[in-house]
Amino acid sequence: MTAELILLVDDEPSIVSLARMYLERENFRVEAAADGEAAIEAVKRLKPALVVLDVMLPKLDGFEVCRRLRATDNTVAIIMLTARDEDIDKILGLELGADDYLTKPFNPRELVARVKAILRRTERAAGISADVIRLADLTVDASRREARCGERSLDLRTQEFELLLVLAGQPGRVFTREQLLQQAWGFDFYGQTRTVDVHIAHLRKRLSGSACQIETVTGIGYKLVAVS
Repeated sequence: MTAELILLVDDEPSIVSLARMYLERENFRVEAAADGEAAIEAVKRLKPALVVLDVMLPKLDGFEVCRRLRATDNTVAIIMLTARDEDIDKILGLELGADDYLTKPFNPRELVARVKAILRRTERAAGISADVIRLADLTVDASRREARCGERSLDLRTQEFELLLVLAGQPGRVFTREQLLQQAWGFDFYGQTRTVDVHIAHLRKRLSGSACQIETVTGIGYKLVAVS
């Protein structure tokens, strides 16, 4: 079986070289692009399984690359790299549709672990059972990767669907942010709980008008409930 292709987008050759070495050790195929325009072209041409995308790039920055890819409904997994340890960079990347982020300088072993976690999630989704979850007017079809509120189809990104699948699988159960990271993302990393909050906000917008709502349990986490 051909190894998954990872696209590294960074204009710092030393970072690309280091990340390439660690990823190739794990039998990933690796291609690279050094600016935002080249990244978009490479995604279209190579169809990688995952993109490691630096924020600070020539021509188009990483945020704009992410925005343009998602605007064309490209669902390729994206891990964003930000040079600053600031929430605004991380939140903006997640709002634009990134699946995860790492702050530079990063441990290349952690990058590999994040890549594997996201790809495992995709593989798990592909082999999931054909069970359909129904709660009030919400229908979640795991095998078809479809979710509906009544007759309305929910336009969910990959990670939003994963999160909804976990919540809908056990309606009324309160999940901590850490549990949602483990079950929907496939990893547990301190400091990443903001990732959950951003995706919950996205899901709430998608579920607007539905008889199902995501409730916040103060100090604990979230649960999905049917409201009368």
